[in-house]
Amino acid sequence: MQTVVRPVSKPSDLRKFIMLPWKIYKNDKCWVPPLISDVKASLDPAKNPALGKIIHALFLAEQDGKPVGKIYAGIDTNLNAKKNMNMAFFSMFECIRDYDTARALFDTAMDWAKRNGADFMNGPCAVTGTDGDENKGLLVDCFDRPPVLMNSYNPSYYKDFIEKYGFVKDYDVYAYSMDKDTTFQKDPTKVIEYAKKRYGFRVDPINLKNIEEEIKALKYVMDKAMPSEWPDLVPPTLEEVRDMAKRLVPLALPDIIPIARCGDEPIGFGIALPDYNEVLIRLNGRITPLAALKYLWYKRRIKCARMFVMFVIPEFRCKGVSFAIYYTAFKNALKHGFVAGEASTIGETNLRMRADIEGTGAVHYKTYRIYRKDCLKGR
Repeated sequence: MQTVVRPVSKPSDLRKFIMLPWKIYKNDKCWVPPLISDVKASLDPAKNPALGKIIHALFLAEQDGKPVGKIYAGIDTNLNAKKNMNMAFFSMFECIRDYDTARALFDTAMDWAKRNGADFMNGPCAVTGTDGDENKGLLVDCFDRPPVLMNSYNPSYYKDFIEKYGFVKDYDVYAYSMDKDTTFQKDPTKVIEYAKKRYGFRVDPINLKNIEEEIKALKYVMDKAMPSEWPDLVPPTLEEVRDMAKRLVPLALPDIIPIARCGDEPIGFGIALPDYNEVLIRLNGRITPLAALKYLWYKRRIKCARMFVMFVIPEFRCKGVSFAIYYTAFKNALKHGFVAGEASTIGETNLRMRADIEGTGAVHYKTYRIYRKDCLKGR
């Protein structure tokens, strides 16, 4: 059956693009349906300011007029300018179990990338590019467990399709599982208090009543802590941090968002959020009156949290700051009834951060892969 790939150009196309995963994952009990309204908002520059730096196009694959695949192709102009490169990326790839359809989608995305001056393509990643931590990478193992909040999930055959097309591994990022019975088995309080006293720092929950100052603190830490040698990451602008806060504050539990300071200087922070996927998996993408009741009911019963951001400025690394941040979030999570957690995603080459999280007793249990393909080479 012939596959036709065309740009998404009208509202009916966009609806097909958004709704396709309900077909792909129809019988998959581990898939977590996103809120349809959230997906729409993520693709709307008026509601997602981070798209302002992204040139992008959406493509839909059809057979006999029915959607069978999709892909989002983008170029982060800001990242490319700062890193002096010409990288494109792909996101939101979904496809029926048919390699010819996948190939047609990748052909179209690569052609678009080349027409827009890209030398190579990376992915999969968030619609806002590779410097985001939302839906970063392709899941390549552990397909029998649902994803934690803002992490990827996909059929196992996507890996075969992507590699058959010629994409190769660029790097992996890891997810670590944390359990109340195996994490911090040895009480680290004395060690942490010693480090605080010796190096003069403290760790407190974020103050949501003074959110603008806290946003500036997070921005200060990221500017100093994000390594310049990371090829696909740059510190977010202040407006991007404000937008992130706007989206995350409604989900936030301040006790599990610790900020470390030395005097008045912010020196590190971690951001953990309750795993709202435990609720979303029951809503089928829509907030109906019944779904709203389910949301309120299951929201109070969330048992897992995800630590998805952790930064410490260089001057305070290897001084117990990250360990203190982890422990503060962990013990506060237990007070709120959480029994499990996930720390993700951590780059495979980020040995310091891996050592920090493994030192708590957390276990690497999921791997997400970011692929790369040169646009100048044959398909």
